[in-house]
Amino acid sequence: MKTRTTFPFCLAIVCLSVACGSSSPSGGGGSGAGGSGSGGATSSGGSNAGGTNAGGAATGGASGTGGSTGSGATPASCQSGGPGLSDCSASGESCCTSVKVPGGTFYRTYTNDGSGAKNTADPATISDFRLDKYMVTVGRFRKFVTAWDQGSGYTPDVGSGKHTHLNNGKGLVDSGATGPGVVYESGWLESYNNKLNLTNDTLQCQSDLFVWTNSPGNNEKLPMNCVNWFEAYAFCIWDGGFLASEAEYELAAAGGSEQRRFPWGSTEPGKDNQYVIWNCDYPDGSGTCDGTIRNIAPVGTPLLGAGKWGQLDLVGNLQQALLDYMVQAYDNPCVDCAHLASGSARAPRDGFYGGTNEATLESSYLNNDGSRFYPANRFPSCGFRCARTP
Repeated sequence: MKTRTTFPFCLAIVCLSVACGSSSPSGGGGSGAGGSGSGGATSSGGSNAGGTNAGGAATGGASGTGGSTGSGATPASCQSGGPGLSDCSASGESCCTSVKVPGGTFYRTYTNDGSGAKNTADPATISDFRLDKYMVTVGRFRKFVTAWDQGSGYTPDVGSGKHTHLNNGKGLVDSGATGPGVVYESGWLESYNNKLNLTNDTLQCQSDLFVWTNSPGNNEKLPMNCVNWFEAYAFCIWDGGFLASEAEYELAAAGGSEQRRFPWGSTEPGKDNQYVIWNCDYPDGSGTCDGTIRNIAPVGTPLLGAGKWGQLDLVGNLQQALLDYMVQAYDNPCVDCAHLASGSARAPRDGFYGGTNEATLESSYLNNDGSRFYPANRFPSCGFRCARTP
């Protein structure tokens, strides 16, 4: 991994001619850059590549009670057909398609100019898991808003959302914990319930840049944005999964031991939207954002950008929420680990539709700027996808 300066979200929004707000640290209130929301949780624990279009059967599943039902069940968000549910990508497949990522050991830090990985460091060993092929669509998220029912319906069970296939159900090791003994992810905490606020007003977080509509319309296949970290986590639990750790997500983006430069390989991203949605080049290669959602593509649009195991949009289109807190440098050792003990900002995978820094599209890119992305904040540049038991 090269030493880089993170591409500031506010700078990205400037190119969209939208003013940035200021973020406050966890628990501190305030509005986030380009999105509103009060400070994040201070609790510890589990809170927040030349690949082919591999497809895969819909997997995951949800019982509606906050637990995973295994890889054979249909996720709750796709139990009926329709726009944004059963018509994703050029193949028109289930938007809940989830693909197994084989476990293994790889380096989280490396450089790759197309001639192989160099300067490798920070090895991680990851067990098998499934990672959804697509980001969560507006259509899928609409099902969750209905289930939440203005706060009187679904909320996750306390302790749900763990990687229960690991460590006899205890989940990921908290690599950020200090002191004697091993600490594991906590899963959902009761204090997170009051961070869920799924109203038309909150989901329309920034004028002209939100994809949510009050009723189903033309946006159902767009990736859902303006969702805070708690809502992304809760959705994945309801849908029978969990948020991926940063190490899991990077494994998928790097193609494991292939250590790819980009999720699809070493080909430059270009401006034709074949590999990635970025640089304001969608839909016409103009390189100019017009301050609307016109520059956000339906999930799965850049088919040549599939990762080794078939996931699409692993970088670009929208940044994606992960389980971990941001870190300045990776924790070592890492065997099925995530940094969960402390922090203020959660770690999104970088690169989005308006980003102009090609480095943020690289599979090894570490976003370590903890001055934004507080978990209760909402951003029009951020979305998410779910992971599942293998």
